[in-house]
Amino acid sequence: MSTIIRNPGHGRVLGPGARAPDFTLRCTPDQSVSLNEFRGRPVVLAFYPADWSPVCGDQMALYNEMLDEFQEFQAELVGISVDGAWCHSAFAKQNRLHFPFLADFEPKGAVARAYGVYDEKDGTCERALFVIIPLALFIGAMFRRWASIPEQTESSPRSKILRRKAKRSVQQDDQIADSA
Repeated sequence: MSTIIRNPGHGRVLGPGARAPDFTLRCTPDQSVSLNEFRGRPVVLAFYPADWSPVCGDQMALYNEMLDEFQEFQAELVGISVDGAWCHSAFAKQNRLHFPFLADFEPKGAVARAYGVYDEKDGTCERALFVIIPLALFIGAMFRRWASIPEQTESSPRSKILRRKAKRSVQQDDQIADSA
């Protein structure tokens, strides 16, 4: 049985307990990665709208700063957007990012659609995290807008700004949900 969470205006987001849809995406122009390759260890899929946008760059830089925390739980962090593999490669190199980026490029947004986080209007992935637990590749938790940034993390000024923005964003989402 799949758990689906309503995502206003953009479809249905897979929720906790749902089986994670398998996929194979390019990680470099000549190499692909499949979700099944991560079987047996936790995977964090970090969907984001676009390489080179200021917010996305800050978000990925924050995750990069926290790689030790992901590795402490033997979790593999993977960034996914609709940008191509060449774009991801340049983005990761320029920003010194040390985790893989997968190109949901062709067919555009197919994986984001499967997870319910494709924005049809803008033609991009929405910002979403899926924590996939081992064994049968089930979604263990789903967090929106990187809201679970640990307070005790040693932070750069960029991380502190992101934390404030995340808190404001969650508060706005809560206000919208309360009024619906």
